[in-house]
Amino acid sequence: MNVEDYAERAASGIAAAIGEPARARMLYCLVDGRARTSTELAMVARVTPSTASVHLQRLKAQRLVKVFAQGKHRYYSLEGANVAVALESLSVLAGGSPDVFVPNTPNALRAARTCYDHIAGRIGVSLHDRFHALHWLSAVPKVDSAYELTAAGSKAFADLGVDLETTRALRRRFACACLDWSERRPHLGGALGAVLLKIALKKRWMTQELDSRALAITAFGRREMLNRFGLKA
Repeated sequence: MNVEDYAERAASGIAAAIGEPARARMLYCLVDGRARTSTELAMVARVTPSTASVHLQRLKAQRLVKVFAQGKHRYYSLEGANVAVALESLSVLAGGSPDVFVPNTPNALRAARTCYDHIAGRIGVSLHDRFHALHWLSAVPKVDSAYELTAAGSKAFADLGVDLETTRALRRRFACACLDWSERRPHLGGALGAVLLKIALKKRWMTQELDSRALAITAFGRREMLNRFGLKA
């Protein structure tokens, strides 16, 4: 089998795994970055536990989800950020042409939410645009949608408490544009986007309710983003 045949078969298998409605509901439930049991995912998918187990095995075989055991329980989560990016992109395609796009996303999710492990929604897009306006990000030549930090950007993120050396060493893209499905414009993804969300939650710039992708910006967070980034959140 040549490389093209292999790629076509692999893509077809992944598409078929995602394309089944119950499996799609499971995957989109996991886009918030949290792990869930097969019983919880069965409820989300509206199938029996035994059927959910079959679906999860299919998703695991296609490397869309991973599982880890803790005590008597087995928890499922997305295989990685690349799966979340693919699901986000499919949501964009499902919305139709950007020229006729009218958002119908719930207000709380459209304002600010997680996209796997980084910040999405209006605030995510605004942060992405602001980082560019401040000349903290630069495009990596010949690498689609990838970013690198400028000297000013490196200093700014270091001042936030980001360990850039450790962040770069992670086995994922350092920084990239992730197309936002509600805004149809990019927000910041990759390891840098993930560490930004961690900082925002740790410093209480944002809060997140249990079992929800929605993020709430605190009054303190609004002040910090205005002072640090010149962004009115």
